[in-house]
Amino acid sequence: MATNLLQIQNDSEIKKRLEAERARLRKNAGLGLPEHFHRPVERAFTAEERGRVTILFGGFTWKHEDLIRAVFQGCGYRCEKLPVPDVPAFQTGKEFGNNGQCNPTYFTVGNLVQYLQFLEKQGLSRREILDNYVFFTAGSCGPCRFGMYEAEYRFALKNAGFDGFRVLLFKDSDGIKAASGEPGLKFTVDFGFGMLNAMHVGDVMNDLIYQVRPFEVNKGETDRVFREAVYGLCEDLKNRRSFEIEQVAPDWAKPKFKSNKILRNTVNIFGKWHEHMWGKDYLNALRAAREKMNSIEVDRTRVKPVVKITGEFWAQITEGDGNFHMFEFLEREGAQVLVEPIATWVAYLMYQAKAHAIAKWPVNRPHANPKWYEAKKQFANYIGLRKRLWGIGAGQRMWNFFYHRTVKQLGGITHHLVPQTELAELAHPFYNQFARGGEGHLEVGKNVYYTIHKLCHMVLALKPFGCMPSSQSDGVQSAVINKFKDMIFLPIETSGEGEVNAHSRVQMALGEAKVKAKTEFEQCLKSTGKSLPQIREYIEEHPELKRPFYHVPHREGVAGTAAQFVLHVNDRINRDTRFRRRTRMQGIAIPASSGD
Repeated sequence: MATNLLQIQNDSEIKKRLEAERARLRKNAGLGLPEHFHRPVERAFTAEERGRVTILFGGFTWKHEDLIRAVFQGCGYRCEKLPVPDVPAFQTGKEFGNNGQCNPTYFTVGNLVQYLQFLEKQGLSRREILDNYVFFTAGSCGPCRFGMYEAEYRFALKNAGFDGFRVLLFKDSDGIKAASGEPGLKFTVDFGFGMLNAMHVGDVMNDLIYQVRPFEVNKGETDRVFREAVYGLCEDLKNRRSFEIEQVAPDWAKPKFKSNKILRNTVNIFGKWHEHMWGKDYLNALRAAREKMNSIEVDRTRVKPVVKITGEFWAQITEGDGNFHMFEFLEREGAQVLVEPIATWVAYLMYQAKAHAIAKWPVNRPHANPKWYEAKKQFANYIGLRKRLWGIGAGQRMWNFFYHRTVKQLGGITHHLVPQTELAELAHPFYNQFARGGEGHLEVGKNVYYTIHKLCHMVLALKPFGCMPSSQSDGVQSAVINKFKDMIFLPIETSGEGEVNAHSRVQMALGEAKVKAKTEFEQCLKSTGKSLPQIREYIEEHPELKRPFYHVPHREGVAGTAAQFVLHVNDRINRDTRFRRRTRMQGIAIPASSGD
């Protein structure tokens, strides 16, 4: 008995000494007591602050940013876009942020810190900056560092001396719902439809500028005209009057709407929807922008390889040091850039939500062989699935309808959204659509889609250094390239350094794409039986062919703009008997029809 008691005392003494030694070592290492991480509670952005607090945002193209700012301002918010992130911003982000982040984090938070430091140099105190500014950004989750961006932003801001600066999060999984849950940023019907218009118009304008600028006759005209057009659209979004049924209803109906809140709100929703989508002011603004852009003179006989841009979301849309000014570099090297709209990413999220709902449905059933008395539960589960699919399907149809409607109103030459079902099917042999992270199967699906349909001469995938989802895609692309031998695919990892090396790699791949485009053009021109001077002579006599919104029908199997154009002009010449008769009188022989 005495021996057992002594053993217990010895064990207790040993445990005390071990705990004391552990505590001493942790104290020497500066670790202190371990604490469980809790997400910091964000200081609320309230409605009372709306008149003095400025919302900061950035990371899109200048077209998107100008339009988004106009919507914020039109809804009564103070809003400013951040400057385009540059290499010093990247270095600032690395200085104050954690190691091992991908460059969207470094560029974005470094750019934000630089802007706050600029405000401080302008005479604002740090307390005024913390109280009068907030940052609005996207959030997400899943197997990607994107889900940690919010924490990294706060960490870097704290290290830079701006601890407590508010970061408002917009999660793609939450739809139109702010993570702050506060009424300071209120998602109204006007705000929602305004943002829908801003995103769609921004996408279409971004696509258009890269279609027009490579073929402009007067250098610099495209940038100038597009700036004017976007300014006009911003003025419409900012100054548009909000539809209110109590203001437009006849006098005899106003008391009825005033006393019945449900009726008033229902009519207002449909009225605002109609005003934002089909309103006279909005359509006039689109028409005015289209007329401005259609005044640019273009020469589509210039042979340029079409380079399709894919990759990580931020890297493929930013237009600065974040992707080595890649779009500007490609155009300078003689390429035509085919950009990706943000609308594709939203369409992908809706498609994935629908696919996941279908895949999870068997798991949510009561069990494989339900009893007869469980029929009600089984039916309720089935109805729940159908309601979810119907809701998502309606959202998909509306999203596509309004996007393509914007395309039609702004000239009708912008590329349509690629069907998500086809992208998933093309990627499936190589990449499972349920593998989450980044753009998932999209990078593989787009590469195959644009290659087999001959819509481009080369695919360039832009992604941050060490981007985990894109690294997965790159590993799969080797198998894709082995199957499609004529594919030119080049992945480029971007960071704050390495611009010369990246441009050199792109130049080598672009050389192959130029040969491909030139060969295609020469074959198409030869098939017409006409010379290029004859084609150009016809173009000179028909000035509508020099307008950017002149529609050139797409030919299957032909990727280049110049190749498509000469085939179309040839068809017009063959139908134009007056032109053919006059050229024959001048002694110029023009074949009556094209040959293969």
